[in-house]
Amino acid sequence: MQLHLGDEGEGRVGAAAYVLILVLGLRRGEVLGLAWDCVDLGGEQLWISRQLTRVSGRLLHRETTKTDDSTASLPLFGLCVSALRHRQRVQEEARKAAGDRWKPSDLTFTTRTGTPIEPRNFNRAFETHCRNAGVPRIRVHDTRHTCASLLAALDVHPRVAMRILRHSQISMTMDVYTQIPSPETRKALDRLNERLTAESDG
Repeated sequence: MQLHLGDEGEGRVGAAAYVLILVLGLRRGEVLGLAWDCVDLGGEQLWISRQLTRVSGRLLHRETTKTDDSTASLPLFGLCVSALRHRQRVQEEARKAAGDRWKPSDLTFTTRTGTPIEPRNFNRAFETHCRNAGVPRIRVHDTRHTCASLLAALDVHPRVAMRILRHSQISMTMDVYTQIPSPETRKALDRLNERLTAESDG
């Protein structure tokens, strides 16, 4: 799937959100609930401390369960930093365009008027991007498995992958790591990395 950062417009789900779910394995509620005060672009890290969910018809922005894994920082790779810096610029442009209609919040991903993004709309946007890119349709939740597969193919140590994915047990990580990637998979990942890096720099 090609992620053109420059194609992100006001009110659209930011490409940075897709980068985070694919590269860091963030869950839908975690990426939609991500606040700027949990993002350190200079230090290249972020913390997952809140999530956005709809419960009984209400959209709630609440803290995640505090565990050692949830409070530890996650590394932000160059692609993630570039995508989030672009997201900052797009959000600021949207704020100026909205004027008095802007709803202030510290959320990283918002609509064109600053309101939280509806989780179901995030799903629809993701499915649309998959369809337009001509790739098999998967659920947003399934991108965590995609992230794990990428980490395995890139020979990231299972313990490191376990921390990135915030698995509670190493066995969950090893279920993916036992699927040894082929040389063709590694070549495809190299091409993917080159394409995404070129697009984020463009």
